[in-house]
Amino acid sequence: MKLTKKIATKVRSRLPSLLTIAVILALNTVSAFGQAFNSTELKTGISNSLAVIMMFGFVLGISCVIYGGFAIRRGDVDQGKMSIIGGAIIAAAPAVIFAFYKIFGLDANSSVGVGNF
Repeated sequence: MKLTKKIATKVRSRLPSLLTIAVILALNTVSAFGQAFNSTELKTGISNSLAVIMMFGFVLGISCVIYGGFAIRRGDVDQGKMSIIGGAIIAAAPAVIFAFYKIFGLDANSSVGVGNF
C-alpha cells in the first residue's frame, strides 16, 4: 500500500513537466502542417536512394560471382556454385524488378521510380 502511494506521488510531481513538454512539442509540430508538401521531391529522393542501393547490390553480386570462381578453382565446387548463383541473383535483381515494373505498368504512375536503365 505504501509503495502505491510513493509511485503516485512521483507521477504527480512529474506530471506538470510532462504536460509542458507535450504542449511544446504539439505547438512546434503545428507549423509543419502548414508547409507545402512536394511529392515530386520525395519521389526523386526515394528513387535516388534505391538507385544507390541497386548499385551497391550489383557490385556485391559481381564480387560474389568472382569469389565463386575462385572457390571452384581452389576445389570447393559446391561453395563456388552456390556463390555464383547467389551473386547472379543479387546482380540481376534490379533488372528483374525493373522488368516487373514495366510488365505490370507501375512505372508511369508509381510513387517510387526505379531509375533510368
